Amino acid sequence: MKGIKKISQSQLFKITSLNSLSILLKIGIGLVTSKLLAVFVGPSGMALVGNLRNFMSSLENVATLGFQNGIVKYTAEVKDDKPELERFVTTVFISLLVVALVLSGGLFFLAPFFAHQLLGSKNDYTFVIKALALAVPWYAVSIVLLSLLNGLGKFKKVIWINILGNVIGLIVAVFLILKYQTLGALLAIVIAPALLLFVVFYVFSAEMAFLKTITIRDFDFSYLKKLSSYSLMALVSTVLGPLVLLSIRTNIIENVGIDQAGFWETMTRISSYYMLFVSTILTVYFLPKLASARDNQETKAIFWSYYKGILPVFIIGVTGLYLARFFIIKILFTQAFLEVESLFFWQLLGDVFKAAALVLGYQFFARKLTTAFIVSELFSLALFYFLSDYLIGLFGIQGVVIAQAIDNMVYLLVLILYFRKSLFNI
Repeated sequence: MKGIKKISQSQLFKITSLNSLSILLKIGIGLVTSKLLAVFVGPSGMALVGNLRNFMSSLENVATLGFQNGIVKYTAEVKDDKPELERFVTTVFISLLVVALVLSGGLFFLAPFFAHQLLGSKNDYTFVIKALALAVPWYAVSIVLLSLLNGLGKFKKVIWINILGNVIGLIVAVFLILKYQTLGALLAIVIAPALLLFVVFYVFSAEMAFLKTITIRDFDFSYLKKLSSYSLMALVSTVLGPLVLLSIRTNIIENVGIDQAGFWETMTRISSYYMLFVSTILTVYFLPKLASARDNQETKAIFWSYYKGILPVFIIGVTGLYLARFFIIKILFTQAFLEVESLFFWQLLGDVFKAAALVLGYQFFARKLTTAFIVSELFSLALFYFLSDYLIGLFGIQGVVIAQAIDNMVYLLVLILYFRKSLFNI
C-alpha cells in the first residue's frame, strides 16, 4: 500500500487529472453504446461490430504507417527550429496523405469483397465499406494532427479534443443505432472518428498555423528513415494484432456461431474498459521512468514499484468484477448475453497475466529494442491464433479465452526470462 500512496502523492495524478476524466468519460460512453448495441443489434450484431472495429484499427494504423509515437518524438525535438519543423511536417503529411489516398481507392473499388469477408453475405453492407473508404484520409489527417499537437506540448488541448470527439461519437452512435439498428451501429463506427477532424480544425486551428507552410520542396527522406523503427514496432502490434483477432472471430462464426462470436466481443469490450486504467498509468508514468532509468538497479525499482503498488490493486479490482459478473451483464447488456458469464474467469485471469507483462513489455519501447519486440510480439500472436483454433474445437467459445490466458501467461514468462537482469539483478 506504500507504493499506492507514493504514486498518489507524485506528479502522476496531478498531471493526469484531466486525462483521467477523459478515460472515465470514454468508459461511460462505451458502456452506454454497449447497452444500445445489446438491446438493438444483439449478439450477432455485436460480432459484426467487432469485425469492423478490428479491421478499422488495422486500416488506420496502415494509413498512418505506425508513425504516431515517432511524430510526437520528433515534433518535440524540432518544435523550436521552424525550418526543421516545416521539413518534418511536410514529409509526414505528404507521405501519409499519399498512403491514405491509395488505401482509400483500393478499399472503395474492392468494397463488395471486403463487405462479404468482414460482414458476411446475409446482408449487403457494401455501402458501409465505401463510406469507410471515403473516411480513411480523414482518419489519417486527424491522427497526424493530434500527434503533432502532442509533440508541440499541447497535452491538455489534445485531451479536450478527444473528450469532444467522444461526446460527438456518442451522439452519432445513439442516433444511428436507434434509427438503423445494426446498419446504424456499423455506420457510427465509420463516421464518428472522421468527425474528429472537424473538432481539431474548429477548436484548435490557431495552434496549427505551421500547416500553411507545407510545400513539396521541403520533403526530406531522412525523416522517413528515422520514423521507420517506430513504424515497424507499431505496425506489428496495431496491424497484425487486430487482424489476428479478426481471423479468430471469423473462425468462431464459422465453427461455433455468430452469437458466440458476439459473446466474445462483449467480453473483450468489458476487458478493454478496465485495462484502460493500467495502460494509461503505464504510458503516462512508468514509460518515462523506464526511459530515463540509468542502470538495472533503477529499472528494477521501477518494475517492483508497479508490482507492489499497481498490480495488487488491479487484482483486487478484477476479483470484484468476477464476483459481480451477473450484475454487470444484466446492467450493461441484456438477458440474451448471460452466456458471457462463462467467459469471465479465464478472461480476467488472462488479463492479470497481461497486466503483469505490460510493464516489462514497455521496456522494449523505453530502450528501443525493435527486433526483440517484433520477435516476441509475433510469437505471442502466433501462439494465440493456433491455441485458440485448437481449443475452440475442444471447449467451444470458452476455448478462445482459455487460449488468451495461456498466451498471456507464456508471454509473461518469456519477458521475465528476457528482462531477468533488470528484474532480479542477476
